[in-house]
Amino acid sequence: MNIIGLGLGLFSFFIIGFGFVWVIRGEYYLGYLWWPYPLLLGIILIIASLFVSPIWSALLGITGASCIWGATEMKEQAVRADLGWFRRNPRPKPAPPLVEVIKKIHAPHL
Repeated sequence: MNIIGLGLGLFSFFIIGFGFVWVIRGEYYLGYLWWPYPLLLGIILIIASLFVSPIWSALLGITGASCIWGATEMKEQAVRADLGWFRRNPRPKPAPPLVEVIKKIHAPHL
């Protein structure tokens, strides 16, 4: 009996669920201008998945894809907060490093 598939399915379920939480919290506390950093993390994780064993490759690939998805959702989350679907943080949000460069690039969306 091989339970690797079941384990990968459960890991996918939990990492995707965690992705929803960190996108909502990330936008609330940091703002959507931080989107390049989870995108970069996701790309790094996917590249790293090319150089490890098959099970670790799957885990890194799933996590990397979830990070990339989250980066594309941060702007959408800001729009949902503007519409009143989620709470808006009344405190000022910290500016990310290289904020002027990030403002010139349009946030990706799927």
